[in-house]
Amino acid sequence: MNKKIVIWQLATLLLASVHLAEAQQPGKVPRIGFLGNSTAALEANLVGPFREGLRDLGYVEGRNILIEYRWAEGKYERFPTLIGELIALKVDLIVTAGTPASLAVKKATAAIPLVMIAVGDPIGTGLIASLARPGGNATGLTSVAEDLEAKRLDLLREVVPKLSHFAVFWNPANPIHFILEKEVQAAAAVLRMKVLSLGVRTPEELDNAFAAILRERPGALLVLPDRVFLHNRARIMDFATQNRLPGVHAYVELVEAGGLMSYGPSYADMHRRAAYFVDRILKGTKPADLPVERPMKFELVINLKAAKQIGVTIPPEVLFRATKVIK
Repeated sequence: MNKKIVIWQLATLLLASVHLAEAQQPGKVPRIGFLGNSTAALEANLVGPFREGLRDLGYVEGRNILIEYRWAEGKYERFPTLIGELIALKVDLIVTAGTPASLAVKKATAAIPLVMIAVGDPIGTGLIASLARPGGNATGLTSVAEDLEAKRLDLLREVVPKLSHFAVFWNPANPIHFILEKEVQAAAAVLRMKVLSLGVRTPEELDNAFAAILRERPGALLVLPDRVFLHNRARIMDFATQNRLPGVHAYVELVEAGGLMSYGPSYADMHRRAAYFVDRILKGTKPADLPVERPMKFELVINLKAAKQIGVTIPPEVLFRATKVIK
């Protein structure tokens, strides 16, 4: 009888030890994938706000969250390989920006949650069912806002009142650009302006676009939001400066690289907000139940140094509306 009691006590002690050991094991550290369109250096101003957003929610990179970064270097054809690497690492979710990268993730996996940042038309491109109820594995933030292209052209006309002909760079490899290019054409028609429409898929095609501008001599250049253009912004803005081409671009980074003006959503603000979606998903909320958000903050950035270089005077009423002025 005493032997049975001893055995029972040993078994109870062993079982308790197992439960205690399990209770003392640290929880699984979530691992997320960040699919960058360009390079770490060129997107530091976007990754920084994303990390800040995570820190505000209590996440410390390397301690209670792991981030696997992959960079496409402006080459959309690299997306499948990079996404495959993230899937192989069994990440808990993937964060990415822009329509092409989001579509590539959506095509590669329906199981891993996707947090999209600054996608163009997520409904029209099939990424989600609706803003309120995305469905599927994707949610996040859209950059869609009413009449953005028309507002950019209105700004350009304010700065260059006699402008009648401009060029626009758009990317046929980016599905949303077919919609945006039509919006540019419609806005130009209202202002009775001629459009030189230049589709640019790769950095190598920029030379042909530059040659077309030199041949047709438009009076301005608009660059639509696309990571190929973001990655090659220094080259594009150097060309614009050398040929005295004003423009109102989608990305503030183009203005920081020497462009005249930018107007659009704050991409840094959207990257910071993306941390909220990451937090909710890691805590168990399904992407399908998280409404996709529209941009809340817009920025007008003006480069007075660029204005002087290309011989343009910014009217005081336009300067007054600027969020930031580069001198």
